[in-house]
Amino acid sequence: MRSLEQWLEEYGVSHKNPTNQKIHKVCVPLIEFSLLGILWVLPTPEIFWEVPFLNWSTIFCFFALLFYISLKNLRYLVASTLVMLPMLCLINYLQARFGGIVIYAYFLIFTLAWIGQFIGHKIEGVKPSFLKDLAFLLIGPLWIMKSLLKD
Repeated sequence: MRSLEQWLEEYGVSHKNPTNQKIHKVCVPLIEFSLLGILWVLPTPEIFWEVPFLNWSTIFCFFALLFYISLKNLRYLVASTLVMLPMLCLINYLQARFGGIVIYAYFLIFTLAWIGQFIGHKIEGVKPSFLKDLAFLLIGPLWIMKSLLKD
């Protein structure tokens, strides 16, 4: 199992260009938010209805946080939780206020943010890390967090 430092170092190899870095600092959180929004709106089995806030989005967050726990870095785990919770609260509010129609906004944000990501990688001249290992989709938010935490 790779350490957090190893994951971040390997992710950073394909994110050295300053323009690509700026694009990622905008697009990665937008992708995270829109993905959680899409998962929140998806229909759930009736058995989920017995537990408040149990849906595909919260299940995804649970497993993402388990992965982050496995990286053995409390600071990044707490920071990730503090990013996810407001996103989930906003998504819950938007769902309550606008209903299922918000899925179109989430899909638009998701699509535009991914286009941005691929433009960034075109500028960088390197393929996205997740094409090598899907786990890098969970490392991207931590890589953004690294610059915020000044590590």
